[in-house]
Amino acid sequence: MRTAAASYSAFAAFGAFWGTWGAALPALRSAAGVEEAELGAALLFVGLGALPAMLLTGRLVDRFGTRTAGWLLLSLALAGLLMTATARDLPTLAAGMALVGATSGAADVAANALAGLAEQRSGRRVITLAHGVFSSFVVIGSLGTGALRAAGAEVLTLFAAAAALMAVAGAMVLVLADGPAPAAPPRSGRRRDSARLALPLVAVGLIGALAFAAENAHQSWSALFLTDELGAGAGLSAVAPATFAGSAAVTRFAAGVLTRVPPDRLLLGGAGVALLGTLLVSAAPNVPSALAGLSLAAAGTSVLFPTLLSRATRDVPESRRGRATSAIATTAYLGFVLGPVYVGVLAGAVGLRGAMAGVALLLAAFALLALPVTRRAARATAAAEGRGVPLASR
Repeated sequence: MRTAAASYSAFAAFGAFWGTWGAALPALRSAAGVEEAELGAALLFVGLGALPAMLLTGRLVDRFGTRTAGWLLLSLALAGLLMTATARDLPTLAAGMALVGATSGAADVAANALAGLAEQRSGRRVITLAHGVFSSFVVIGSLGTGALRAAGAEVLTLFAAAAALMAVAGAMVLVLADGPAPAAPPRSGRRRDSARLALPLVAVGLIGALAFAAENAHQSWSALFLTDELGAGAGLSAVAPATFAGSAAVTRFAAGVLTRVPPDRLLLGGAGVALLGTLLVSAAPNVPSALAGLSLAAAGTSVLFPTLLSRATRDVPESRRGRATSAIATTAYLGFVLGPVYVGVLAGAVGLRGAMAGVALLLAAFALLALPVTRRAARATAAAEGRGVPLASR
């Protein structure tokens, strides 16, 4: 229970930060004195900072334990404060975003490794529940930041409020999470086993990238879809990302509680529901039908990556959990970065409705590939641990 509570605290802090981030971007743009195109260029540095940090964090977690997540969340809080205090032009804003990306990517891997360990110990769907906590705190952070902005708060105050919440949650992680795991006994062929595990885990990450690409495509473009295709005003179009996050949170909590639903069914059912919702958005004649489709798309995509990660790492030993999580999460993050870009390119060629149909193709590919790829990863884990029993057959 201590490990599960630590993971929920970590994801609450992570969600609060990103909820604040999304709602505070207009204020941050004004404080830095940049235009829309310059802000878009600066945002690329978040991904550039995150990817190398995510690659390295797995070994850090394996060496120092899941308590590492607490220190990394505190680092993310400080990075947000430092960025807002120093961003006065495009170069300083880009540098701050790279720092936020690095600390965020590292905290992401550590938090998922912590949730995976809690799931392995408890037998509950802690990863899915933790992601539900994340979605809930994205909404809370976003609404809280909006209220502070309406009251006239400066951008530094916005991130200071998020940092205070993250400090409490990070301290809870440090108290509740574990230190280093006992070292695994030496064994011949260990490097060969690690290499044998790496490729299947990266393949799982590529499938996760499809899920993340679809999820972030909807999250990033839903407001623009309502504005450009359905003529919604600024206030109404802002309902779209909140609808998506709220539906994702509710579904993740439900999936985490309904443990009798097999993971295979969650993967296929989630992909099917997300595919249907995406096609409904693509064909929506009005705002209510678009929001209904968006809710379905959120419900479907919300369970895909947590279930994928859970299924692929459920029998990975504690001494390797950080590296396994890092391999999957880093590869999957590529989809999160490229998903909105994919929609933008398609929208330029065939319009936003056609681009949504392109997102549906990503979900169809996920449905076809998820089960065989995760089963192969499970067999590789079993072989590396010397059991020789395919985990998917248990």
